[in-house]
Amino acid sequence: MKSLFDLKFVFVVGKGGVGKSSVSAALAVAAAARGKRVLVAMCNSKERLSYLLETPPIGSAIRNVLPNLDAVNMEPAAALEEYGMLILKVRALYKLVFENRFVSGFLHGTPGIDAWAMLGKAQYHAFEQDEDGHNRYDMVIVDAPATGHGLELLRVPRVIVDVAPPGLLRREAERAWQLFSDPTRAGVLLVTIPEDMPTSETLELYAAVRDELHLPVCGLVVNQMRKVLFKPAELPVLRRLRELLSAPSALRPLAIAGHARAEREAAQAACLTRLQAGIPGPHLHLPLTLIHDFRRSEVEVLAGALGDAVSGAS
Repeated sequence: MKSLFDLKFVFVVGKGGVGKSSVSAALAVAAAARGKRVLVAMCNSKERLSYLLETPPIGSAIRNVLPNLDAVNMEPAAALEEYGMLILKVRALYKLVFENRFVSGFLHGTPGIDAWAMLGKAQYHAFEQDEDGHNRYDMVIVDAPATGHGLELLRVPRVIVDVAPPGLLRREAERAWQLFSDPTRAGVLLVTIPEDMPTSETLELYAAVRDELHLPVCGLVVNQMRKVLFKPAELPVLRRLRELLSAPSALRPLAIAGHARAEREAAQAACLTRLQAGIPGPHLHLPLTLIHDFRRSEVEVLAGALGDAVSGAS
């Protein structure tokens, strides 16, 4: 399997609240630092990337945010118009095709067309070339919606291929599906945290991506990993110590805190065991950062940790 940084197209998918956007930002920053020209494409989301990277807000037009790093927050209507213009080149032809009432009626009756407008635009930029014939981007990162909506997004090209008549729309969907299915060029990057419910949902997501969609999974990021302070054998000792120390003891709060920490570490270890058993391939661990405001300096720290994890997994 190729290194994560050598892929052309990466879907970042996970349950809401696991730090998916932060991981997308860290991956983009790490890739850009390696000289890759990167586009982060958000899917009509509550845009957080500009806050994380401390840049002006990111809208529906592609804009540069850092050296080698561009970003866009794709909105379905704007994405459909721009995507139509990109593939048809001529505005008059776009108006003839996309603003024709019969074509418009077909498009709006096609399942998943809003999602395809965004996904089609993203995959177009993966193939886009500049005036000199060089690829505009080395990597396109799609910060996908949370798990259920993320799966729907991944299903869209297959739906288009199945329902659309022969023509431009189906050809574009077929090209996209060929890209997404090629493990040497693309992959789904799963993101989770070492807690019970996110772990269960990630295992289900992996099964859907593998068995239903047959798309390559390029890795699993386990975010918010706590540093291990206690050995498993010490958990019963800490539990007994908490029970023995009475309320007046000044050591009781320390015993309670130590026991709680050891329990969390045991739960974390159990989740990692389940993930390792259920999901093959590289597992990349990112540390829990106990700070009030996660901004650019923290993203850069996370990018460094992600780069180290990818190198260690290669």
